[in-house]
Amino acid sequence: MTRNVINTTMKFKTLSVTDSENLIKTAKPLILDCRDLKDYKAGHLDDALHVHEGLKESLVKRGDKQRSLLIYCYYGHASEHLAEFFSDFGFKDVYSLAGGYASWKESHQAA
Repeated sequence: MTRNVINTTMKFKTLSVTDSENLIKTAKPLILDCRDLKDYKAGHLDDALHVHEGLKESLVKRGDKQRSLLIYCYYGHASEHLAEFFSDFGFKDVYSLAGGYASWKESHQAA
């Protein structure tokens, strides 16, 4: 399957909503939501984990670095920083959701 990767210069990849959906279906990535807890509780992608310092530390120390990670935030900026963080710690397939949760939600409301 070919993905329309938006960035190619970083250690991680930025994916559109459609390509993120395909990644979820095919690779079953660990999905990380790095928004505020209040917003995470108000709504998030299915099976997404809320990122907090304890989770970050646990993943770095004991996480499966071969498993794909899909990270998102509000609009796609903070998730890029977190994606780079995990890439720096040896995670191989790290993705940031372009446009973040706002883009995901907009895409699914239009459907």
